[in-house]
Amino acid sequence: MRWILAFHIIAVICWFAALFYLPRLFVYHAEVADQISNERFKIMERRLYRGIMTPSAIATVFFGLWLLHYNAVYYLHAPWMIAKLILVAALLIYHGFCAYYVKQFKLNKNNKSHTFFRYFNEFPTLLLIAIVILVVVQPDF
Repeated sequence: MRWILAFHIIAVICWFAALFYLPRLFVYHAEVADQISNERFKIMERRLYRGIMTPSAIATVFFGLWLLHYNAVYYLHAPWMIAKLILVAALLIYHGFCAYYVKQFKLNKNNKSHTFFRYFNEFPTLLLIAIVILVVVQPDF
């Protein structure tokens, strides 16, 4: 079980690294005016999303569910775990929004400003803080 936990933590770290970096690329991409930079950002965003972000999200969920199954009766009745799972679901939705924006940039249809993406970039940070507090403190509410 410790191996599974280790791989889960590694996957979470990789996923969050990508969740932090991809929206930052969106900030810079929204500011470019030349075609060379535009194309370069498209490549970077696609590779990050497909090569790191999505595989680590899948691994995070896979190992998380594997861990959950060891004591599902307890965990699925623990308020902190239910709250954590809701926040993970929110992260998966955010992940989907990132996919949408990657596609918008790819099609040269982005209509959001760099300021929008600066705020958009903060959402996973707030969720990370809440998730870590829930897992470490395990409040009963």
